[in-house]
Amino acid sequence: QVQVVESGGGLVQAGGSLRLSCVASGSIFSINAMGWYRQAPGKQRELVARLGNGEDTNYADSVKGRFTISRDSAKNTVYLRMSSLKPEDTAVYYCNVAATLYTGSYRYDSNDWGQGTQVTVSS
Repeated sequence: QVQVVESGGGLVQAGGSLRLSCVASGSIFSINAMGWYRQAPGKQRELVARLGNGEDTNYADSVKGRFTISRDSAKNTVYLRMSSLKPEDTAVYYCNVAATLYTGSYRYDSNDWGQGTQVTVSS
């Protein structure tokens, strides 16, 4: 299992910016993808941005041009830079990590979530 810890959420006014961070730790052989999802009250969890191997990125249409995902592979850390925030961006933001782990010479895949960090955008 991968330990996933998010940070950087908070309260911001519309039009403002925030940067979320997510650190993965554990017996990680390789990280295959890291991404950010969000869940607003009464809504399903949705993809915000995802970064796979080879720097392939996917963004939700609603955040394209405003959010940027990036990764520091040496630190097993992924960032989400959020700009021009809107009240509808208010949600709990979750980090997801898809990794290959190891125990001795045995390797296996894992998919883990963080506890989430609250982002609130006031109008």
